[in-house]
Amino acid sequence: MVDTICVIEGMYYSRLLPLVYFRPVYELRCGILKLREKIQLNYPDIPITLHCRAYLADSVREKNPGLKVNELGEDINSVLFINGRVLAGEDFADKVPADGPDMLYVDGETIIAARVSGSNLTVLKRAMNDVFSLSDFAGLLKTEVNIKYINFTWDLISNNPSQIVSDFERLVNRKEKMIRGEIYDGAHLIDKKNIFIDEKTKIKPGAVLDAESGPIYIGKNVKVFSNAVIEGPCFIGDNTTVKIGAKIYEGSSIGEVCKVGGEVEESIIHSYSNKQHDGFLGHSYLGSWVNIGADTNNSDLKNNYGSVKVLVNDERIDSGLMFVGLTMGDHSKTSINTMFNTGSVVGVSANVFGSGFPSKYLPSFSWGGSDALTTYDLERSMDVAKRVMNRRNIKFTDTDERVFRKVFDLTKEERRKRGMPN
Repeated sequence: MVDTICVIEGMYYSRLLPLVYFRPVYELRCGILKLREKIQLNYPDIPITLHCRAYLADSVREKNPGLKVNELGEDINSVLFINGRVLAGEDFADKVPADGPDMLYVDGETIIAARVSGSNLTVLKRAMNDVFSLSDFAGLLKTEVNIKYINFTWDLISNNPSQIVSDFERLVNRKEKMIRGEIYDGAHLIDKKNIFIDEKTKIKPGAVLDAESGPIYIGKNVKVFSNAVIEGPCFIGDNTTVKIGAKIYEGSSIGEVCKVGGEVEESIIHSYSNKQHDGFLGHSYLGSWVNIGADTNNSDLKNNYGSVKVLVNDERIDSGLMFVGLTMGDHSKTSINTMFNTGSVVGVSANVFGSGFPSKYLPSFSWGGSDALTTYDLERSMDVAKRVMNRRNIKFTDTDERVFRKVFDLTKEERRKRGMPN
C-alpha cells in the first residue's frame, strides 16, 4: 500500500482557464462533489497530499490546514500520483490500485495516475513545484486504462447530470432518513425516494421538487422559497437560497452559500456566487464570487443548431456539442440586461455592462462590454473583492492579494492583444 495519494496538476490545466486561475483543477465541481473529493472516496484510508502550481500553493495550504502541499516528506517512500482532472468513479481504485509495482497509467498522451517508489520517487520529489508532464514519469512501465477525465470546461457541464446521479448513489444511504429538514404544508416532493434533504433545510409552501428523472440532493441550511421548482438530477449546496419562482432544471449543481433565481439549466455554479434574479443561464459554469445582474441572459444554442466553437488559449476549439453556454471566472460580475452569445468566455474579475452582445471572449480584469473595453484597475478590483467577501464573513487575506496580483500579471498579454491598457 502506498504511503500517500498525491493529487496533481498537469501541463494541460490551462485548458480549464479562466476557472482555474484561483484554484487547482481538482477543486472544480462536477456533480455533487469536486474532482478531488471523488478521488478521496476511492482511497478512504490513505492520507492525501496536494500538488498545484507554485503561485497557488499558499492559498491551497490556507484552505486545507493539515494537508501537505507541494511537498513529500522524507518518510514518504511510495506515492500514488493521480491527475486532478480525472472523474474518479466507484471502480477507480480497482483500475488504479494503491498497491503493486511502480506503474504509469495513461490514456494516450494523458497521465491518469502513477504509482512510484524508491529512486523514481526521489526524482519526482524535486519536481513538486512544477506542473507535471508525461516526461516526468519516463522510465516507468506504462499501461493504458479507460478512465474519464476533464479536458475542457464544457466536459464538466456535459458530464454533470450523470455525475450527480453517481455521486448521489455513493453519498446517500437509502436505509437512513432521507428527509431531515422541514417540509412545509403545500410543498410537493415527487419520487421522494430519490430526494435527500439535509438538516435545517426549509422547503416552503408551493415549492416542487421533482426527482422522477433523477435524484435531488439538498445540503444543510438551504432555503427553497415558495413556488420554486427543482428538477432532478440536481444538487443544491449548504447555506444556499433558492429564490421565489426559481426554475432549476435538470443537470444543475449549485454550490455552497449561493443565491439562485430565474431559469437555470444544466449549469454549475461554484460557491459564494449569486444569480438570484430573472434571466436564463444554460449549459454554463460560473466560478466563485460571481454576481449576475437582473435579466442577464446567455445563449447556449446556435441558431443553425451547429457545433459550438469556444476560444481556449487564443485557439478556437470545436466542442463537438450543440449546447455550450457561458464560462465565467471568479469575482466577475454583470450589470442588468447583459447578454452573452453561445460559447462565451469571461475571465476573472471582469465587470461586464452595456447594450448588445459583448465579444465572445472577455479577458480577465476587463471593464465594459460591446461599446468599449478597458482594463479593470487591479487595486479597485481587489477592494471590491474584499467588500464582497467581508459580507460573507470571509477574510481577504494577504495570500489572496498575492494571488490576485499574480493572476493580473499572468493575464496581461491577453489584454494587450485586444488593445487594452495594463
